[in-house]
Amino acid sequence: MPMTDPRETLSASRMSFIQIVVVVITIGLNALDGFDVLAISFASPGIAREWGIDRAALGFVLSMELVGMGLGSMLLGGVADRIGRRRTLLGCLVVMASGMIMATRVKGVYDLSVWRVITGFGIGGMLAAINAVAAEFSNDRRRSLNVSLMAIGYPIGAVIGGSIAALLLKRGDWRVVFQFGAAATAAFIPLVLWLVPESIAWLCQRQPSGALASVNRSLVRMGHEPIAELPLVSLDARKRSVADIFSPQLIRVTVLVTAAYFLHITTFYFILKWVPKIVVDMGFTPSSAAGVLVWANVGGASGGAVLGLLSLRFGLKHLTMLVLVLSTIMVTVFGRGQADLAQLSLVCAVTGFCTNAGVVGLYGILAQAFPTHVRATGTGFAVGTGRAGAMLAPIIAGYLFRGGYGLQFVAIAMSAGSLVGAVALWLLPLKPAAARSVQGQPVTVS
Repeated sequence: MPMTDPRETLSASRMSFIQIVVVVITIGLNALDGFDVLAISFASPGIAREWGIDRAALGFVLSMELVGMGLGSMLLGGVADRIGRRRTLLGCLVVMASGMIMATRVKGVYDLSVWRVITGFGIGGMLAAINAVAAEFSNDRRRSLNVSLMAIGYPIGAVIGGSIAALLLKRGDWRVVFQFGAAATAAFIPLVLWLVPESIAWLCQRQPSGALASVNRSLVRMGHEPIAELPLVSLDARKRSVADIFSPQLIRVTVLVTAAYFLHITTFYFILKWVPKIVVDMGFTPSSAAGVLVWANVGGASGGAVLGLLSLRFGLKHLTMLVLVLSTIMVTVFGRGQADLAQLSLVCAVTGFCTNAGVVGLYGILAQAFPTHVRATGTGFAVGTGRAGAMLAPIIAGYLFRGGYGLQFVAIAMSAGSLVGAVALWLLPLKPAAARSVQGQPVTVS
């Protein structure tokens, strides 16, 4: 059997069918995330009406899964680097399904908030893991594109889930949205169990008991020859820990990409969380509000796909900076309001195009910026910090509205996050020493 590093083999070879299937499943998992996170937005008009809560109180409810996502990303990202990507994904799916189904049985705001935190905890851990999975099952040529495709699963899930939610809300109350989400989440558990093997990059790096057999099973499934032994891991490499994201080599990248994600996601979540309520307050029906949010995510999916394709030819950093500036402009335009539903849907679609393209670009940068042994940890820290911070977006907007400020002022204030995020990316080195591919070689983040 050849004495080759299987990570090099996968990086240099064409992607096999099973690798493509795994990337497709990560798209589906992120689509599931897109629906799960937006479920509370789809349900928010009905919740406010049934329980008689105002915008400020609703803002807190809308933020609760973001608290859980922040905790889940930061805590479970490290778990994924220690125990593996596959086990982490399965555990997160169980937590998510449980949280969604229990949300249908709550009697008030506080109970609902608790279960949204639990659901968000599972979502946060899954986000950190699937970013690593998409990167580590890809070859060198397709890595940035595949991570971008994974990221656009979020708006795809929101589009499909939103369309279904709009139909469900015509026939039932807000609880049916969570019932559907729980069923869809549970359906992914056997798919991951049967079709997603453990990452070869992680197995070669951590080398747990039975790693060689697991690597060879995966190599055979991918059409490659098995290996006689695992690659040698140096003593220095064995001493590495998940805390290395704060090492002198990585701290600058960690701080800058985390700041950029935190700032932009604040703008992103203002749109996602408040569009349904704003549209209803304009005099449209809850089902129409869900439809407008669907159009925002149609634009988001398109924006992510376009950015992913452009990343094959142009530097990812500069592309991301550009769409963050465009995001600032379009959120401001959204704040002007529109006379009819068609115009509002168009503006929201273009806004979604820009805001989600920014998220996709940031995920691509995260996948490049951290080496294998801290890839999920670094992603989890950035996503966790960003999502924990994003909980402030609906709360801040809610208090601004309650303070008497109009939609235009609130939109301008909330759009500033994307602009300052672009500045943080501008400060990111074009070729940071910390940026590593799966094999640990320098790559360009430009």
